[in-house]
Amino acid sequence: MKVQIYTMQTAAEALELAALGVDCLGVTPSDRGLPGEISNEMAREIVDALAGKATRVALSVEAEPQAIAAMVDAVRPDVLHLCGDIAKVTPVVVKALRSELLARHPDLKILQAIPMTGPEALDHAAAFEPVSDIFILDSVAAHIGGIGAAGVTHDWSLSREIVVRSKLPVILAGGLGPDNVGEAIRAVRPWAVDSLTHTNSPLASGGFRKDPAKVAAFVAAARAAA
Repeated sequence: MKVQIYTMQTAAEALELAALGVDCLGVTPSDRGLPGEISNEMAREIVDALAGKATRVALSVEAEPQAIAAMVDAVRPDVLHLCGDIAKVTPVVVKALRSELLARHPDLKILQAIPMTGPEALDHAAAFEPVSDIFILDSVAAHIGGIGAAGVTHDWSLSREIVVRSKLPVILAGGLGPDNVGEAIRAVRPWAVDSLTHTNSPLASGGFRKDPAKVAAFVAAARAAA
């Protein structure tokens, strides 16, 4: 069972979590007020520091392919996590973007977020499967831009159905923490699990840092359940 953790804000933080056995570490290069967002420059520093230590993932909520491509060129992640509006970044758009990016970054993988808002998620997964390498099934919150960072769970029976139907590796996300990740794994049987909100430590000044103890417990619980 692989474990993905969001969101790294410094290279030191990322290296600490890689040492705990986290497989995939995510960064949020943005200027849209997203949780834990950082500059492209900081994201690149983190990606460079993690070389050979973990899979480096960078998300984008942008709707314009040019903006997404510019971030990838600047940050150089192993995986591009697309979690913007799927009505704008459609499978047709992803196909063209993928072709453009692979010409410059031939090893790049596309991680497509599927909004788990109801049965329509099954249709979205079927539509995006031909242009994606990995799925992440995530919850949606009205106050957060894009798909994810909602901090709440969704209908795991729908997630299980996507795992059964899809040929792609599937990451389960949405409200997972050390206390419920084992139950989620047993219900869904995903390829990997992801955590942001419930492995954070809030700061008095606002914002958060990752809580290494919570991350270690999350990793242990996930591996035990698998």
